[in-house]
Amino acid sequence: MNLLCRGRLKLLAASLTAIVLLTWLYLLAGNLENGRSLLLAPCLADSQAAQVLERAVLEARVREVEEENRQIRLQLSQSQGTAAQLAEGNYGNQQWGASADTVPEEGDNTAEEKNNHTDCPRPPTIQKCELIHVACVCAGHNASRDVVTLVKSVLFHRRNPLHFHFITDTVANRILSSLFRSWMVPSVQVSFYDADELKSEVSWIPNKHYSGIYGLMKLTLTKALPPDLNKVIVLDTDITFATDIAELWGIFRKFTGENKQVIGLVENQSDWYLGNLWKNHKPWPALGRGFNTGVILLYLERLRRISWEQMWRLTAERELMSMLSTSLADQDIFNAFIKQNPVLVHQLPCFWNVQLSDHTRSEQCYTEVSDLKVIHWNSPKKLRVKNKHVEFFRNLYLTFLEYDGNLLRRELFGCPSQASPESIQLQGALEELDEDDQCYDFRRERLTVHRVHLEFLQYEYTPTEDDVTLVAQLSMDRLQMLEAICKHWEGPISLALYLSDAEAQQFLRYAQASEVLKNRKNVGYHIVYKEGQFYPVNLLRNVALKNANTPYTFLTDVDFLPMYGLYDYLRFFSLINGVRHVMKSD
Repeated sequence: MNLLCRGRLKLLAASLTAIVLLTWLYLLAGNLENGRSLLLAPCLADSQAAQVLERAVLEARVREVEEENRQIRLQLSQSQGTAAQLAEGNYGNQQWGASADTVPEEGDNTAEEKNNHTDCPRPPTIQKCELIHVACVCAGHNASRDVVTLVKSVLFHRRNPLHFHFITDTVANRILSSLFRSWMVPSVQVSFYDADELKSEVSWIPNKHYSGIYGLMKLTLTKALPPDLNKVIVLDTDITFATDIAELWGIFRKFTGENKQVIGLVENQSDWYLGNLWKNHKPWPALGRGFNTGVILLYLERLRRISWEQMWRLTAERELMSMLSTSLADQDIFNAFIKQNPVLVHQLPCFWNVQLSDHTRSEQCYTEVSDLKVIHWNSPKKLRVKNKHVEFFRNLYLTFLEYDGNLLRRELFGCPSQASPESIQLQGALEELDEDDQCYDFRRERLTVHRVHLEFLQYEYTPTEDDVTLVAQLSMDRLQMLEAICKHWEGPISLALYLSDAEAQQFLRYAQASEVLKNRKNVGYHIVYKEGQFYPVNLLRNVALKNANTPYTFLTDVDFLPMYGLYDYLRFFSLINGVRHVMKSD
């Protein structure tokens, strides 16, 4: 009996030992198969310790399998997104945040880069000092004021030289040329193109959009811009950048094919082109949800090669036979063209044009602040648009609106640039100053170049031969005198205001809220932005005098109110004086 029991115990012990050995061999073989080795202690006889070790190994294996599955899902989603772009009907169903623009092309990687490849998205890179071209259509006083905020946001984030191309009317040309000339931002070039010369190209197109004929000007850029300009970023004036514009410029390298992709656009984030906003709504034809033209990448060289001007004209003529007019200006024609030629468009991720209109679905574009790249205030309501995150967007916009533009006069280190003659002359004058001179601060201040924004508000006045302009200068603490002066003086007024960027916006709100000031269109408000510690009274007086476009001026201090009827009296006196002058000449 004892022998039988001993035999059973030996058999049980041998079985347990065999099970442990087989388990160890199985785990060892599994790890060797995956390119790893696992050394187990041969003295491990405790079954509890073996279970703990087995569990740890299994957990590691599960994590490895989950990581492999994640990589497979990522590859599948990328391949599905690429395939969806080839089919017309799937354009409106793509995930806005997904795009190949965040992943480098395989063909562009060297062997070393492939060995060091990670799955982390990397934005397309450009050369450190590569010149970036930006085009913008700007007409009128309001657009000239709005575009300054756009320029500030671009300059704040930029690390590359910039060349701005402005298609302007006479008013915007005068305002912006003076502003950039006095701003003197290093590594920034500015070119102006007369919009009046381009009106004949688009004036035949009926347009219901509030932007008028200027809302169609982007169609003419291949003709308006220099023929040797190959690529350009086209922006609306109601755009705010939240990142370096070089990231957007780098997407040009993603345009595939020799002549295929010529336009980069973000999908429209409202249901406008789906035709379901109201009953009997009939929009222009578009691919899926359509595309928004607030931010455009134009490959000008390729567009000229495919005869862009002829193609968009034929598209517009064909659609106008049934649509009769455009509702969204150039955007309707761009979308109708893309509908017929879907291979020519490169869809940008939606965070490059987060559209804040009333019917937008832009909240699907971003989950964090870091996701935002470009904010587009494309509603006529602008800052009053309804959006659940509008307070955040408004604060970001106001940051640049009131940002001190003098701080953007910084050099781009490591990038050679051609200084303007004015900059060279100013630098030479500064070097001649003696810092030990007791009057150094005054002499240094005399050389300060102040930014000047002419006609900050709407200004409509046609001068006559006998008219008289009241000329004055003031600062923020004399703002309350403006209404009284306007009540006492009915004629044209030229005022130079010495304000900071933030104070200029306070003045704008004050003038727009005043019943007296907002109804006067013959008052020119010229902002001279603050810089330095002294009040430049002579500069202010000269700015106001220079921009008074009548033969006679009445120079006064803002603290003195002209008596009622003084304008008519001085005008009558100037008329008599003019007659005497003519009689003396005869």
